[in-house]
Amino acid sequence: MLSKLALNCDALNKVLEGREIPKEEAYEIFNISQYESAEIFETAKILRNKNHGNVVTFSKKAFFNLVNLCRDTCTYCTYKADPGESKLSMMSIKDVQNLAKLAKKHQCVEALFVTGERPEERFELARSWLKENGFANTVEYLVFASEIALAEGLFPHTNAGNLTKHELKELKKSNVSMGLMIENVSERLTEKEMPHHLAPSKYPKERLKVLENAGQLGIPMTTGVLVGIGETPFEVIDSIYAIKEIHKKYGNIQEIILQNFHPKPDTIMKEHPSAEENYFKTMVALTRIIMPEMNLQIPPNLSPTSYERFLSVGINDWGGISPLTPDYVNPEFSWPEIKTIEVNSQNAGYELKCRYPVYPEFFSMVESSLVEKMSEINDGTNLVGENYWR
Repeated sequence: MLSKLALNCDALNKVLEGREIPKEEAYEIFNISQYESAEIFETAKILRNKNHGNVVTFSKKAFFNLVNLCRDTCTYCTYKADPGESKLSMMSIKDVQNLAKLAKKHQCVEALFVTGERPEERFELARSWLKENGFANTVEYLVFASEIALAEGLFPHTNAGNLTKHELKELKKSNVSMGLMIENVSERLTEKEMPHHLAPSKYPKERLKVLENAGQLGIPMTTGVLVGIGETPFEVIDSIYAIKEIHKKYGNIQEIILQNFHPKPDTIMKEHPSAEENYFKTMVALTRIIMPEMNLQIPPNLSPTSYERFLSVGINDWGGISPLTPDYVNPEFSWPEIKTIEVNSQNAGYELKCRYPVYPEFFSMVESSLVEKMSEINDGTNLVGENYWR
């Protein structure tokens, strides 16, 4: 009988030879990683370098916190505001215009539009605010705001929860990509006293349906998994395989974010520990092993003292970094300066380059009029010219 280590090596060799491994072998790799992680990390690094060379990318963005009222209640979230709270954000048309102009002056590339989940369904305040601005619902406003950003020379990427197929189709006209975190496909996490119990939009079937619809429409999608919210390791693996199946079917998943949980004050999960770093690294490495060619990101502000170490376990992107606006989802974690990220990436052996909200290999899915607009600052490889973003 082969030892566990031998079984692990066999599975890793399959991946290095370009063969896929079934979910059960990924489970086994995780089990082995608890005793011996060096081979798993080295395999992930080899696959990362084979598929992405020595380049690590980021998107220079401005975060448009359009409206943070939300119909859901997640037990770890502080993004959501209630009426009357000081952190409530409801951006007027003028606010959007002003931020878009300022972002252009800072030579940002991405306009990240984020909203709570269908706030008008729960809050009269949201309904009246939308009406005052001339819109029937949040998605109508998102389309209008995206057009404002485009007119200023920014490129929109919308993350507004569970959009319908029609809404996705409308936003595709002005957005070069969109995003929806799966977070986790485990139904267990929706049960009573679990993090997604009072967040119906986070139910796995609902989220997966949005990615399916986006795939049918040919929309480049960023998705991802939250690590450390009470899931089992196998539930993370299940989530990655669910994303993989959609990508195999439609080819539209441009990026997977692995986001490490940190507890926040004034939430039910405030006493829940942060994701342990070696566990988080293992999940990053396993994602690379399961999907060798995928673009993988960790947010550097959530690993402020160690983010560059994740280059050696499989990631090739830092996500959106803003020189202008905070991370409204994780406001306690400031963005590192872009120059600092560049130096730390170089010290780890990688060259930092700026991308659009859509990755180079997904330009063919983007509306031709948007591709033409991006050509104005294109470096010839569908990345942003260095003279523009520096």
